[in-house]
Amino acid sequence: MFYKWRYKTPLGLDDLLMNSDGEYLTGLWFENSSDTLKHIIDCVEEELPIFKETSEWLDIYFNGKVPNFIPKYKVFNLTSFRKEVIDIINNISYGDILTYKDIAKEIAERKNITKMSSQAVGRAVGFNPICIIIPCHRVIGTNKSLTGYGGGINNKIFLLKHEGHEIDDFIIPKVRDIYE
Repeated sequence: MFYKWRYKTPLGLDDLLMNSDGEYLTGLWFENSSDTLKHIIDCVEEELPIFKETSEWLDIYFNGKVPNFIPKYKVFNLTSFRKEVIDIINNISYGDILTYKDIAKEIAERKNITKMSSQAVGRAVGFNPICIIIPCHRVIGTNKSLTGYGGGINNKIFLLKHEGHEIDDFIIPKVRDIYE
């Protein structure tokens, strides 16, 4: 059985929805975003311990601090490539960013191959079912474009500003790109 819960976010940011299998956080996404399609919507709404733990983590994060714990989460349908990409994303520190190309280059070096597709990395990043905690908002386009965020460009802008970035340093796409 799966469960859901709503987290009320700060002003200027869409609310977050959570899924759980009863023990682990299995989804965290912005309400009304394209990420909604990845999650279980029709399930029981119940305040579980994992939702309380995740809400506490989010409270700390939105208060401008780096939480010293990670809620227990589980990612379903995780291929070895997706896991490798998520592991790299999880190592992007608060306030830092990487590009899809940076991640592709790192994977190519690890695999001792000449090249890895940035688009493949983009698809793996887009697969991420647990936003913010797995900080895919910290991945940007090579030309500093704020591309590829299924949670919505306005939410990505908010999160990057929240982490201390000057948004004028980035290119904000006028139309949705293939990763949104």
